[in-house]
Amino acid sequence: MKRNYMGIRRIKYVILALSVVLTACSTSALQQRIEIVSDSTGSRLLIDGEPFFIKGMNWDYFPIGTNWAYSLWQQPDSIIQAALDNEMPLLKKMGVNAIRQYSTIPPCWIQYIYEQYGIYTIINHSFGRYGMTIDNKDYDHTDYCMDNMRESLLKEADDLANTYKDSPGLLLYLIGNENNYGLFWEGAETEDMPASDSVTCPKLPNDQTTEQQRNARCLYELMNEATLRIKAIDQSRPVAICNGDLLFLDIIVDECKDVDVLGVNSYRGESFDMLFSDVKRKYGKPVVFTEFGADAYNAVTQQEAQREQAEILLRNWREIYLNAAGMGHCGNCIGGFTFQFSDGWWKTGQTKNLDTHDTSASWANGGYRFDYVEGRNNMNEEWFGICAKGLPDSLGLYQLYPRMAYKVLSDAHKIDPYHATISTIEQQFNEIESKIEQ
Repeated sequence: MKRNYMGIRRIKYVILALSVVLTACSTSALQQRIEIVSDSTGSRLLIDGEPFFIKGMNWDYFPIGTNWAYSLWQQPDSIIQAALDNEMPLLKKMGVNAIRQYSTIPPCWIQYIYEQYGIYTIINHSFGRYGMTIDNKDYDHTDYCMDNMRESLLKEADDLANTYKDSPGLLLYLIGNENNYGLFWEGAETEDMPASDSVTCPKLPNDQTTEQQRNARCLYELMNEATLRIKAIDQSRPVAICNGDLLFLDIIVDECKDVDVLGVNSYRGESFDMLFSDVKRKYGKPVVFTEFGADAYNAVTQQEAQREQAEILLRNWREIYLNAAGMGHCGNCIGGFTFQFSDGWWKTGQTKNLDTHDTSASWANGGYRFDYVEGRNNMNEEWFGICAKGLPDSLGLYQLYPRMAYKVLSDAHKIDPYHATISTIEQQFNEIESKIEQ
């Protein structure tokens, strides 16, 4: 009797849970007005007139043993909801108010995440970053100057806006993912930045070719056209592009005049250096960090580096807050998305050793001084998680194990830069940092 009773309770729970999902997918909510407003104090993201500072996270769901080919959104609704109900409370408790997702997520799950946990979603279209398929022919690299590829990408921009325009919880549109690096790199795996000095803003190598310049200009001109296409369909949200740091910023200034926000994936280590002032001086648009972070592995000692990861992330967020509007600095930062919530066991090699937490560093960056040795790689792609990842069960569900950075960022995200002063922010960050050192 007890076993049958527990089974009936479980069935009732599943029915109730699925009814929540169906309600979320069918409920029509009032459209929010999300916009960028700038004045003498800087630029702010407003939701229905109220300032909203992005305390974001790059979030994904890849069970150990899978790679980029796995999609949570292709699983049964019960599995999707179980995964979300396990991880979204951790994000909410951490103070995260937005996640970054690629355009495979169904709109109803954006609504579910928002209505159940108060977390917004930024929807990201890769915009040919990892190749394209045209007329049943696969292209490993996208040529942004080719007419057929341009037409296909603009159609995809139309489809993106039409698909997500009525989604409650959608924060903004994001076009691309460091596509400028794709003009140099051979594949999807991260390589050394196209620069001799990876600490400061990446620059074009001295042997840059006319073809690279031509492709870059085609890329950004097309991104701006896609921005206009999206805005013609959905006027209620800003449109951003995602760039690899500030490489080709001068071309962006020329070609991307209708873009609302410059998103940057920036891995400069402990400090973003002059990034805020460079964007303000040259482009004048607000900036959001679509990726930044630190790996939790020391390539020299071959040991986990939770403390070093936490320290770097805390210093990054300090600069992000201090460059918010009203702080008296550049005032052009509207927030950021930490990279990333959990470790990606597939990042090194992409398709092999998926059950192994690889400790080999795949690229070098002098900005991460705790394990940088000249001439050696020190960036461990599979160890960027704020949380470590447990083995999946038979359904592909797994548990997360927060690292030190989780508690540190939980404290940092309690701070609202729009209701603080420079001195209070400095004091609070100093207090958080002192706890790390204890």
